[in-house]
Amino acid sequence: MDAFFAAVEVLDNPSLKGKPVIVGGAKKRGVVSSASYEAREFGVHSAQPMAIAMHLCPKGIFLPVRMSRYKEVSEQVFEIFRRFTPLVEPLSIDEAFLDVTGSIRLFGLPEEIAKMIKRAVADEICITVSAGVAPSKFVAKIASDLGKPDGLTIVTEGEVKAFLEPLSIDKLWGVGKVTQEALELFGIRTIGDLSRLPLDVLERQFGKHGAHLHLLSQGVDDRDIELSREVKSIGHEETFTDDLLDMGTLRRELISLATKVSRRLRSDGFEGKTITLKVKYHDFVQVTRSETLTEPTDDGGVIFRRCCGLLEKTAVGKRPVRLLGISVSHLCAQGGEKQLSLFQKELSAPRRRELNIALDEISGKFGEDGIVPGTLIKK
Repeated sequence: MDAFFAAVEVLDNPSLKGKPVIVGGAKKRGVVSSASYEAREFGVHSAQPMAIAMHLCPKGIFLPVRMSRYKEVSEQVFEIFRRFTPLVEPLSIDEAFLDVTGSIRLFGLPEEIAKMIKRAVADEICITVSAGVAPSKFVAKIASDLGKPDGLTIVTEGEVKAFLEPLSIDKLWGVGKVTQEALELFGIRTIGDLSRLPLDVLERQFGKHGAHLHLLSQGVDDRDIELSREVKSIGHEETFTDDLLDMGTLRRELISLATKVSRRLRSDGFEGKTITLKVKYHDFVQVTRSETLTEPTDDGGVIFRRCCGLLEKTAVGKRPVRLLGISVSHLCAQGGEKQLSLFQKELSAPRRRELNIALDEISGKFGEDGIVPGTLIKK
């Protein structure tokens, strides 16, 4: 999808059409999640600090992230994808791979299928998508990024090498800043340059990663569509407008984070055994502390109490804190078999689950602030 979050904001408020719309976090320390193409003309782009975006585009329209709404529209778009093929691999909320090999007899050539999908999304949802059609996932991904917005780039089997030849090496998956700098020492600046570098040289320099880069530079990518991606962790983090030092304030932030993470766990049908606390200090130094439980949980109270213990293993309260985050991993399906305790002092597991279900129903009806721990009620 093209500038997806910003596009949804324009969809919901047509008066924003043609204006520089920027969706992201808090203006002081947040980052840009999405920017309309009008905003991009000013140099605004995703992952950019909001403060810089405001400087580059002072007349921009800055809006908060509304993830639940974006998920709703995303599901509508993915439903259109699945009309044309069941082989859909989501990459993110706004991007997917589609294998249409088995759909050609029914719908026509792949480029015709891409055009039909683009028309359906535009007509039914009123946003635009860009498509790349190619023999492999890697080449299709690169092609989809060209010609945006509302682009369609087709690369046939015989055109792959010529298509990749002039592109910068940072277009290759797995080439970050460090790898790019290392390759430039060999005079490698384009994918074509890399394709001509002997394989043994790449392997000596980068090991198995070098062999992988060699294959990609030749346009070779044999990976199939993955119909399901295993969720490995669920978490939430918050960057604060001002650095926090007061322990009472920090504990309240932990309660808020634990509540949000537990809601997400229950919503997605998971429980988890490993709880991880993430702390980023004012000087951007980051630490994590983890604890693995004997039994999985989706309960916010349990997550909060464990994180309080983990907090004591950090310098929180002594060093100003810029960011806090909580994640839960080692996930399993909700409601699996558990060992019952002989000495249960807290609310029993069934009663606690009934309570959490009631809390989730209230939040679903009245929003996240419909019911919250008392300590989070704002004066």
